Amino acid sequence: MYRARHLPVHKGPAAWAEILGESTTYPTLESNRTADIVIIGAGFAGLSAARRALQIDPGLDLVLIDAGRIAEGAAGRNSGFMIDIPHELTSEDYAGSGDDTAMMRFNRKALAFGAAAVKEYGIAPDFFDPSGKINGAASEAGDRHNASLAKHLAALGERFEVYDAAQMTEITGSQYYTSGLYTPGTVTLQPAGYVRGLAAGLAASGVSIYEITPALEFQKAGAGWQVTTPQGKIAAGRIILSVNGHLESFGFAQRRLMQLFLFAVMTPELTNAQLGQIGGQSRWGITPSDPMGTTVRRIDTAQGGNRIVTRTCAALRPDMTATDGDMARAATVMQRKFDARFPALAGMAMQYTWAGHLCLSLNGVSVAQEVETGVFAACVQNGLGTARGTLTGIAAAERALGRTSDIADHFAMQDPPKHLPPRPFLDVGANAALRWKEWRASGVSRASDPRSKHRPGVCF
Repeated sequence: MYRARHLPVHKGPAAWAEILGESTTYPTLESNRTADIVIIGAGFAGLSAARRALQIDPGLDLVLIDAGRIAEGAAGRNSGFMIDIPHELTSEDYAGSGDDTAMMRFNRKALAFGAAAVKEYGIAPDFFDPSGKINGAASEAGDRHNASLAKHLAALGERFEVYDAAQMTEITGSQYYTSGLYTPGTVTLQPAGYVRGLAAGLAASGVSIYEITPALEFQKAGAGWQVTTPQGKIAAGRIILSVNGHLESFGFAQRRLMQLFLFAVMTPELTNAQLGQIGGQSRWGITPSDPMGTTVRRIDTAQGGNRIVTRTCAALRPDMTATDGDMARAATVMQRKFDARFPALAGMAMQYTWAGHLCLSLNGVSVAQEVETGVFAACVQNGLGTARGTLTGIAAAERALGRTSDIADHFAMQDPPKHLPPRPFLDVGANAALRWKEWRASGVSRASDPRSKHRPGVCF
């Protein structure tokens, strides 16, 4: 028997879903039923696993359950970048490690899988926008980070453009940035809209989806498995666990996974007067030149209103729950970050503040393979849930149905996640390291510019 020690706990509203308004609701499981495969977790990995399984065998009886509502969990709490180029959260400058060419090839398969789903299920194209992204720098140190990444991309034969400060102001309306490095391959998502669209398409294809239906435990039952939820049970031949860091909740990869939270805020819908004050283009996305810096996106009406999203700050929480203190401190820092970038709107109260749960391994590997007879994982996305989740979902579905592919083989050949240091050394050391990196990333920003009154912000 595998019993969940933790169920998902989300702090703050799922803003990406909130700004789209109400959507299709799915029932809660309130009886017993059977299935060929039960998929636990309806995020990027679970939805992608369901779609790939139907591609292989359209006649499958698939059940997909989620502890919360579709797009209100981790899948709707990210900053919405589905990247193609190497993007290592733990690296110094996103340059990646290992065989970057292979990883880009896999990431682009994830993007192609998503683009095909958008077309097949009639998802709004604005929810899956292949507009690329910009690495934003705001100091000499940040410029050096971008120069390093540019050199890396040039060696890989990848396309990119370098923007100066004037071009960055023209795009963003902000005079904060000193330079930018644009890469064209990234898709900027309205993540809730995309995830809702995937769910709707799968439901129309015959997948049974249940919301507010957490898997409390699963155990062997004859030749298959029985999944227990609060009000019902599902008997299935196979299970796909697409629960990211909650893989550890069920007893797998224990003491090997880092449970991390990142935080974000979103403005109210900006008025025409406010839009005129800041200027710039109506839709863009910036990742920081230092991976521990600040991500900023501007969205428009087609994605849920003219708004600005700011994301920064990180906290390691092995119990998989962000604290109220984490939320308050992150909100304070992000307000300061927003004010520094858009002084004409300084002091604007944010409409939404939320935390998003990530899971990392020390050696950057995922777990997308058979972890118990008939149980297949699509987990440990290493802060890359949109692309890596899509890939691990594809791999888990193929393994569950006895198929092989280069994607499935890639994850099957990965080493297991490395063991973590013991607690409390892990908690203290990791959080101290995160705070140092955040402080340093703040130093990579305008804090080093004598014209700026911005002070480095750190989430303690």
